[in-house]
Amino acid sequence: MTARLARIYRHPIKGHGAEALEAVDLQAGRTLPWDRTWAVAHEASRADGNGWAPCANFSRGAKAPQLMAIAARLDEAAGQVTLTHPDRPELSFSPDSEAAALIDWVAPLMPADRAASTRIVRAPGRGMTDSAFPSVSLLGLASLEALSGQLGQALSPLRFRGNFWIEGLAPFAEFDWVGRKIRLGRAVIEVRERITRCMATAANPETGERDADTLGALQAGWGHKQFGVYAEVIEGGRVALGDALEAL
Repeated sequence: MTARLARIYRHPIKGHGAEALEAVDLQAGRTLPWDRTWAVAHEASRADGNGWAPCANFSRGAKAPQLMAIAARLDEAAGQVTLTHPDRPELSFSPDSEAAALIDWVAPLMPADRAASTRIVRAPGRGMTDSAFPSVSLLGLASLEALSGQLGQALSPLRFRGNFWIEGLAPFAEFDWVGRKIRLGRAVIEVRERITRCMATAANPETGERDADTLGALQAGWGHKQFGVYAEVIEGGRVALGDALEAL
């Protein structure tokens, strides 16, 4: 079976919801367009909005599992994001000019013993990915099925906040791509490293409750806590659902 692109997701606000796409135009050296364009800094954050900062500076599902139940939609032309959550009213706002609306909206979802969200920041020219370099992420649906089997429960891809989900690979075969260039649609990417996972993946994206020991299952089944890979866009181009992947 040919490896093909099965799902595309972007996350306009880091840690605050995913949006499914049918196609995207990648650019060399850039993150997926509008992916993690904004991030929510908390009261202990050192992020100044002048560049990339590590994930510990931001509110995210690893520390606040209810954030994992947020879904997002972006109106690119208006620069407006709409967020939904099972326990909150729908919110539409501009992250650049109406940050206070998000801070108020998300407050009931934040644990009392964690640093509260305070402001929204951007990293000029790139998305605020977890990797220090501008990256896109690739994950295998067969790997997800294998992990689900290890746990004895079906896992949603949304737990892993990835960009590109691939079907037609053997479980964890994407790890074999590290150090290689891959043609994805009309783009070429270079796979750089495996992704080490955090507690965000333990939370159910429908409820925001931690209900799966994903990290324990990875360790027990495969001897590590890695799932998916980070890649750098080497040649830009359009990528769409159903596109084949080819190792170069």
